[in-house]
Amino acid sequence: MSFSNHGRFGEQVRFLRRQFLQDGELPFTDVLSEGTIAQTLQALNVVWLDRIYSPLVTLWVFLSQVLSQDHSCRAAVARLVAYRVSRGRRRCSAETGAYCQARKRLPEKFFSGVARLVGKNLDDQVDSAWLWKGRPVYMFDGTTVSMPDTPENQAAYPQVYNQRPGLGFPIARICTIMSLSCGAVLDLGISRYAGKGQGELSLLRKLWDILSPGDILLTDALMSTWYELLTLKERGVDSVSRLNKATRRADFRRGKRLGEGDHIVRWRKPSPIRSLDWTTYKNLPDYLEVRETRVRVEQPGFRTKVIIVVTTLLDPEATTKEDLASLYRSRWSQELDIRDIKISLQMDVLRCKTPELVRKEIWTHILAYNLIRTIMAQAASQQEILPREISFKGTMQALEAFQPLISFQGHRGKSFRQQLYLQLLEVIATHRVADRPDRFEPRMRKRYPRKAIMMTKPRRELKRLMRKGVAII
Repeated sequence: MSFSNHGRFGEQVRFLRRQFLQDGELPFTDVLSEGTIAQTLQALNVVWLDRIYSPLVTLWVFLSQVLSQDHSCRAAVARLVAYRVSRGRRRCSAETGAYCQARKRLPEKFFSGVARLVGKNLDDQVDSAWLWKGRPVYMFDGTTVSMPDTPENQAAYPQVYNQRPGLGFPIARICTIMSLSCGAVLDLGISRYAGKGQGELSLLRKLWDILSPGDILLTDALMSTWYELLTLKERGVDSVSRLNKATRRADFRRGKRLGEGDHIVRWRKPSPIRSLDWTTYKNLPDYLEVRETRVRVEQPGFRTKVIIVVTTLLDPEATTKEDLASLYRSRWSQELDIRDIKISLQMDVLRCKTPELVRKEIWTHILAYNLIRTIMAQAASQQEILPREISFKGTMQALEAFQPLISFQGHRGKSFRQQLYLQLLEVIATHRVADRPDRFEPRMRKRYPRKAIMMTKPRRELKRLMRKGVAII
């Protein structure tokens, strides 16, 4: 990496850090450090010229675009213009072309590298009291996002097969590994929605290298397969998931009894495993010891009455049946985290028109999410509560209200910024998530939605009919 002005680089890093409370004597202030950003740029051999849209300025504008309710490039560039004018600098152009070109020039690995490092740095510094029985727990799950209907996006991430051409939108599958303690995203995989090697199991195999011996992976029923449980156990990683009743049945009359509805059984190696060659398959053990625990859900309003929790945590004294039930129930936290990313950060419908920019947009959302999770961890540490007790949406709203003050008044000195940060953290800590574990609501809507006619033909065909004067309604 070459710099034409090292002083300007340091100034831009400090400004970016101040936006997310990475300045001063607060905890977790080295999550987004100058070394982290410089390390990412150095690994990519990025050449930075002293221009308006340097890598850090481009990253800041992209982050502001992701966090704003208005996701347009015009609004993002307007914020940069306002900042430069407030600092007495020459006003840059309000046109969006230079900014879009700068996003395009930066490699995808720059965005993914910074997002991963921020998530890892946050997770490495969590308080031991936030862990589950002193062990880190990570969650894996997937979801989908849609994007503009362009030929490039359709080629990389085709729409659902049963939709007519011109009526659907490109759709991508994303899977994340998240920390249960602080909610940070450690890694993310992106693939097509359907096709060989595009499923959640395939993405899990690409991501599980970040797990370390002693970790616990919490997944849904789709991941409770023999090969995945065995591979993770050989790596020293324990698994907790739900039994997939489509592939296996639990018989509590067999195996080693540990208590009522709790036993250890030996799962026979399935035949065959399509993802493995014959030699690798033959070298695998014939059996795998697995613990099955029956959990009854008797709360009215819940659809599931009985679930079978499958785990490689075999010691009933170290991990009781109630511990497993409580741990598996906490898997719902990832569903809420994904909702925060897709709904609160508005990542459910992306805006970029090429696959490469789509992936950059996804990674920028993940970076913004991890930085907000860092602020939540700071507030939790200050108030001696758990990060999961703080509202993600409330944190976003408080940060959005304080950021203009942080941006335009940050030059007043370190002590002023520190007081401003403390006030912001106190505001964030007041937005607690209510403890309602057994809450349920009818899946119904009281307000009628606006009536709209659905498109049943491609847009170009409808426009051709309109030119001919044919009624399309």
